[in-house]
Amino acid sequence: MADYTLADVKTLREKTGAGMMDAKKALEASGGDIEAAVDALRAKGLATAQKKSSRTAAEGLVGVAVAGTKGVAVEVNSETDFVAKNDKFQDFVRKTTDAALNVDGDDVAALKDAAYPDGGTVGDKLTDNVATIGENQQVRRMKTVSVGQGMIVPYVHNAAAPNLGKIGVLVALESDLGADVLEPLGKDVAMHIAAAFPQALDADGLDADVIERERKIAGEKAAESGKPAEVQAKMVDGAVAKFAKENALLSQLFVKDGKTPIADVVAKAGKDAGGTVKLVDYVRFQLGEGIEKEETDFAAEVAAAVKG
Repeated sequence: MADYTLADVKTLREKTGAGMMDAKKALEASGGDIEAAVDALRAKGLATAQKKSSRTAAEGLVGVAVAGTKGVAVEVNSETDFVAKNDKFQDFVRKTTDAALNVDGDDVAALKDAAYPDGGTVGDKLTDNVATIGENQQVRRMKTVSVGQGMIVPYVHNAAAPNLGKIGVLVALESDLGADVLEPLGKDVAMHIAAAFPQALDADGLDADVIERERKIAGEKAAESGKPAEVQAKMVDGAVAKFAKENALLSQLFVKDGKTPIADVVAKAGKDAGGTVKLVDYVRFQLGEGIEKEETDFAAEVAAAVKG
């Protein structure tokens, strides 16, 4: 009996762009382990580099809010998109995000204990919402950024309502310049972040486990080339450096022109305005990122419901 299902084959093909037979063979070789199959396909050159999944695996909304030189992004999940469009739910996400501005750090438990604008705590209002709307909801995560001087620029891609949507971005610009320069620059960078999905601000910030995984895959590719060991070592180093460049925000090429590193875009904006600008931090929250939604058989669910 196969250690994988047709749904696994579909998932693997969506992650890698590999053909049906290649996906099946990779799953057979990995004993049904999708991530191991992804690595195997990439090592054979049958899949492109995998970014973090951009597939929305949960419903709800991401909210962003800014007060002075501090900004915060909050993700609140619901079970269905129908609830995410509910005015009461949207109001809750908006006010919870505003409340997060008064919380130190990124502790969701502290946010739930924070005062809710309409009275009580965020946790109290969440409990009330679940009881009233009749669907489970969770405050999943929050992230705060700040600068000593400059501006935090918010952006929501395809906003469902002001400052609410499925992708929320914050750009932290340290600068002595005014909003006339920083706001349009921040929006350009935020739109780039929404589209390009950087994994860290710079190469040093990339997850060590992710880099090690890339090095292992590159090593398997290099070994298949049959070239001398010293050449293989250079191939591996080059592949890892390329991955870091493509996934660290400051070294990514600006999506608007496809040739200028983001660090240079920011520096030039400051120089042209007669001052300095430094991109010191960012947040990119995509709804459901990292959550796997359970696959269900709708026909079986209906049949089970009919049987009681």
